[in-house]
Amino acid sequence: MRFGVVVFPGSNCDHDAWYALSHNLGQPCDFIWHDSSSLGNADAVILPGGFSYGDYLRCGAIAKFSPVMTAVRKFAAEGGLVLGICNGFQILVESGLLPGALLRNRDLKFVCRTVSVRVETTNSPFTSAASRGQVLRLPVAHGEGCYFADDRTLDQLEAEDCVVLRYLDNPNGSMRNIAGILSPQRNVMGMMPHPERAADSLLGSSDGRAILESMVASLMRAAA
Repeated sequence: MRFGVVVFPGSNCDHDAWYALSHNLGQPCDFIWHDSSSLGNADAVILPGGFSYGDYLRCGAIAKFSPVMTAVRKFAAEGGLVLGICNGFQILVESGLLPGALLRNRDLKFVCRTVSVRVETTNSPFTSAASRGQVLRLPVAHGEGCYFADDRTLDQLEAEDCVVLRYLDNPNGSMRNIAGILSPQRNVMGMMPHPERAADSLLGSSDGRAILESMVASLMRAAA
């Protein structure tokens, strides 16, 4: 199995994701440039954090027009695993692959610290190796991480068990303390915290491995 990490102009967590997957988890991982029309032979795709295209207009608003996103949409429609982290989450909602929007933080300040999130469901390829109710300590680093959706959308996310992570100490004012959500088909996930920055105990936490190892386990089950 192979992972692909998309690199947009302005991405700055692409190497973090690549290192976590290739060195911490020992999985083959390739970089995929934003102007590529193909994802190669990737079995799962990561949209990393950063400031794609300088966050002009809105975070992720320009990245959604990158040629690679046509391939990502097709890949997701065919059931491929897609994880968007921070700016990657913003790109997923701008692209319509996930509902809602990510707005300026409640206090209008950039937040960069470790937060606690609770795993709300293990019925997903991204949390199957975790336990429901498990608390993960993960870093956040964003200025526009406040998840917003109308009540109907929020209710639907709750009813379909698509709220996958919830803040215990909400750093940005996200509605219903939402830190991560799933697509209705459960193969696309967006999250604001950074699991790739918590994949090695030398960094102070390896809790992020629960997300990445779940993806590996899900791919192995699919290939068996």
